[in-house]
Amino acid sequence: MLNNRVDTIELIRIIDAVANEKSIDKEFVITSMEEAIEKAARTRYGQENNIYVSINRTNGQIELGRKLKVVENPLNNQNEISFVNAKKINKDIKLEEEILETLPPMDFGRIAAQAAKQVITTKVRDAERERQFNEFKDKVGEILSGIVKRIEFGNIIVDLQKAEAIIKRDELIPRENIKVGDRIKAYCFDVNKEAKGPQIFLSRSHPQFMAKLFKLEVPEIYEGIIEIKSVARDPGSRAKICVVSKDKSLDPVGACVGMRGSRVQAVVNELQGEKIDIINWSEDPATLVVSALAPAEVQKVVLDETNKRIEVVIDENNLSKAIGRRGQNVKLASKLIDHEIDILTDQEETERRQTELKIKTKRFVESLDVDEMMAQLLVVEGFSNIKDIDGASEDDISKIEGFDVETAKELKSRAKEFLEKESKEILDKVKELGIDEKLLNHEGLSLGMLLTLGQKNIKTLQDFADLSSDELIGGFDEIKGKRIEFEGVLQNFNLTRSEADNLIMKARDKLLLTS
Repeated sequence: MLNNRVDTIELIRIIDAVANEKSIDKEFVITSMEEAIEKAARTRYGQENNIYVSINRTNGQIELGRKLKVVENPLNNQNEISFVNAKKINKDIKLEEEILETLPPMDFGRIAAQAAKQVITTKVRDAERERQFNEFKDKVGEILSGIVKRIEFGNIIVDLQKAEAIIKRDELIPRENIKVGDRIKAYCFDVNKEAKGPQIFLSRSHPQFMAKLFKLEVPEIYEGIIEIKSVARDPGSRAKICVVSKDKSLDPVGACVGMRGSRVQAVVNELQGEKIDIINWSEDPATLVVSALAPAEVQKVVLDETNKRIEVVIDENNLSKAIGRRGQNVKLASKLIDHEIDILTDQEETERRQTELKIKTKRFVESLDVDEMMAQLLVVEGFSNIKDIDGASEDDISKIEGFDVETAKELKSRAKEFLEKESKEILDKVKELGIDEKLLNHEGLSLGMLLTLGQKNIKTLQDFADLSSDELIGGFDEIKGKRIEFEGVLQNFNLTRSEADNLIMKARDKLLLTS
């Protein structure tokens, strides 16, 4: 029997024990028990009864009964009661109201007890899973520590005491030897809510694992005096980390290295001997790339901020240092500063510039009908194409040594004439390709762009709107750990990503308005 003093005291003890053991709210355990007793009571007294159960939160006393609707002539004795009989229970009751009728204390049968146990078990398990998820979803971005419980197909299952987590094979540091029973640290990068409980994903190869280790070892990082700006890793081999100090009197690199290298060595040991380059951060990408490519000495840096590319010129003796084994040094430097880095030797740069000079010179000779010497002078002075000459002032051109105002006027006249003729030829080709009128009139697309689009079979505004910015201007893919560049349709027109996004979004907006 549950409705006696001894049983109710024991019930409160059970509730407290379950709540404490599973770290679940006591109220939730009580309501789960109420549902379980209600289910057992329905089995005992009939499913058609509107059973209610209430457990006293202080003394554990169980109130068991059923709700009945007050009517004149009851047709269903399980859910209705006559007005006359209801008055005997509560003289103030009115028609159509509900009255609570106490049921006799219930001795649970085997089936009813099993049903109650199943409800409580299910409810408590669901609550425990919800608690685990809520607890660990806030730990994303932190380092967690646990014991290796088992190893399955190269994946590590870690016991975090309150839950289990997984480190997949590709999230481990290559060649590290981990055994069952080892205590292990890892970075929590994702927590998913699953029916069987939270899926907690850890990583030891993630760049932020190293960053968080430095935060643990360097008090100045933990306190926010030193900030980690970026991290790049080749797990188990080499890594680079950029740091900056908010206190100008504090050397961030020295603070991260520590006395006799004690701080950085602690991180290196945890990362299985990974070599770490600590670099001073700079807002200037050109300055930063020089530091990032150390120990190689850089001779020259050419920055293309629009396309996030940096051209670095290095002498032959420093080339292997800059590139590193299997391209590791330049790859890490590129990730660290978020720019694509092109490395040239001084000889390669000279040859390339000579080739560019010849190509541009030839273009001016053929387009403007000038001699080679004049064409070369224009290129040397920074004029790259016919549009540059058309857009320049006569004063700018006449300042070139050997040029006068009349020469400048003539060059501008020839440039204008050439561009007009070229535009007409391109327009004729565009029309021949059958490009749709809406795409022809799309603001921001030049005739050259339209011609290129038409040649790639992009002939309607819908075709253009279906493109992504990467398909338009090019981008990079990560294939088997290698960063592979792919070309965009309009890659040669120097569109920025913002400009490409804007062109595509305007096309989509136009289509929405006309649909």
